[in-house]
Amino acid sequence: MQITGRTVFIPGSTSGIGLALALALRDRGNTVIVGGRRRERLDQLVAEHPGLDAVEIDTTDPSNIRTAVAEVLRRHPDLDVLVAMAGIMQAEDWHSPEGFLDSAELVVTTNVLGPIRLIGELVEHLRSRPESMIMTVSSGLAFTPLAATPSYNASKAAIHMLTESLRLQLADTSVTLRELVPPAVQTPLMPGHETNETAMPLDEFVAEVMALLKNAPDAPEIQVERVKPLRLSEVRGEYARTVAMLNGSDPHATARS
Repeated sequence: MQITGRTVFIPGSTSGIGLALALALRDRGNTVIVGGRRRERLDQLVAEHPGLDAVEIDTTDPSNIRTAVAEVLRRHPDLDVLVAMAGIMQAEDWHSPEGFLDSAELVVTTNVLGPIRLIGELVEHLRSRPESMIMTVSSGLAFTPLAATPSYNASKAAIHMLTESLRLQLADTSVTLRELVPPAVQTPLMPGHETNETAMPLDEFVAEVMALLKNAPDAPEIQVERVKPLRLSEVRGEYARTVAMLNGSDPHATARS
């Protein structure tokens, strides 16, 4: 992906990785449209960060997605990059349905159906562009699970395989597929996550992502160094140990990835 001169729509970018990535892309000469559910937050971002545009969108609502995408294309007919960033992460207890069912349904709706519906609304437009890209966002937990977040892990594994499959199906079009694979990053994704000392600082993560986008523009996955122990645990023959370390059951572990 060339990281200048593009028009980029990032639903789910009013905070955390999404916002930091939006600002980094704007600073490199791209037109960036952020998306989120809270109008007041969007207005604040536009006021504080000249050059950003904003569209109200709820990625759990199919009709709202259609309306928001139509508005984006009306204002930015040259849109050529979708970053399907919106996602949620919740701790669950699967010992009884009361501990997980509502959460699981919301996680799947947001993290899996949301990107699917966004792609469905935009794929024909993106195919019409000379060069375009869909960036999905999975997680290191798609490859090495955290016991507390089963639905999140599964939703990100689904996004990984969806991306792999679409890359094959759309190989005969102008649309390329890239997958951003974050590690734990200091963001408000879950309570306490912003100050989690084992998580990667947000500014460091985005700086490394931008460097990878520049230096490896054709790589199918964007993997910062901190995510590789999770992403490659099975490939390296270290899956069981990495699972134990991540979940605090390895007595020899000194840090979590």
